[in-house]
Amino acid sequence: MNKRKKISHSLHAFLGETLGRITLKLLTLSLLVGIVMNFLGWTPQSLLQTITNSLKSLWETGFITFSNLFHMITMGAVIVVPIFLFLRIFHKR
Repeated sequence: MNKRKKISHSLHAFLGETLGRITLKLLTLSLLVGIVMNFLGWTPQSLLQTITNSLKSLWETGFITFSNLFHMITMGAVIVVPIFLFLRIFHKR
């Protein structure tokens, strides 16, 4: 097997599908997540700022209070839920 085919086979094995299909799925999911974020008024900058402020607050206080715990769970869900949905939607059947 020549080097180019070996790289192509390795990429296909890593991605699980062709590069074109993965690209199309990622573009579709990105559009859906973008629509939801726009509807909710979220921006990547505001999410990062909120996460940064939460971590800074945690560091300064040295422990998690119940209100911070709820806030951190909510912020974690912002990242985890889209990844979970992505995995469920595009799970091989």
